[in-house]
Amino acid sequence: MHLTSREKFPPASGDRQASLIVLGPAATSERVLESLELAGYQVAGASTRAGALVLLAAQRFDLVIIDTLMPDAHELAGYQRLADGSAPVLFLTESTSLDGLCPWLSLGVADYVLKPLRMPEILARVQVLLHDRGAGRPERAPRHAGLILGDLVLNDATCQVWRGPRELSLSPTEYRLLRCLLLHSGQVLSKEQISRNVWGEDRARTENTIESLISRLRRKVDREAPPLIHTRKGFGYWLGPGEGAGSQ
Repeated sequence: MHLTSREKFPPASGDRQASLIVLGPAATSERVLESLELAGYQVAGASTRAGALVLLAAQRFDLVIIDTLMPDAHELAGYQRLADGSAPVLFLTESTSLDGLCPWLSLGVADYVLKPLRMPEILARVQVLLHDRGAGRPERAPRHAGLILGDLVLNDATCQVWRGPRELSLSPTEYRLLRCLLLHSGQVLSKEQISRNVWGEDRARTENTIESLISRLRRKVDREAPPLIHTRKGFGYWLGPGEGAGSQ
């Protein structure tokens, strides 16, 4: 059994003291554990099912992070929910595995980050999940299950999107694209970056495919003013309330 546990580092900002567990292949666990430690969290990790069960039985965690490559990943998530009935779960997954996560996402007790993994995104989702549970900070933040930008609301618990009072009818691919743009709002994303975030590293799409997808999403999102989806010619696309230089 390969089991890795870490001692607590002083919290980077003095208030993030939540206890997290990372379950997954050793390479993934090490990278994520190190970043979470630097951010000030108490962390423990396991790369085998046996090691995971030992930790889950011995301690109550504020949040569980599971790589879907971990054997019996869904079973482990279920065990944690049954063990203490509280800790939310963050899945690290491929886009091709999202369908299997729908039961968890629909309950509002889980979130996901698509591979290839980007630590700023993982840290952001950890913070949201902990705030939703009221853990990790003295004050309790208002509960929300998704992302908000102005009158655009994306709810990960129900996989629904609204622009003001209007609910948007999005395909799963359009939903993933909008979620990607929301997570990086104000940041210009290249077509290559969008392809990796929406379809995964091994499923790159042509420029025409991405342009077509952006066009379809823009028609659904930007029926109301102001337009939110913008093009930075020669660079890529970004989401935000202002058009900015070089956008269309």
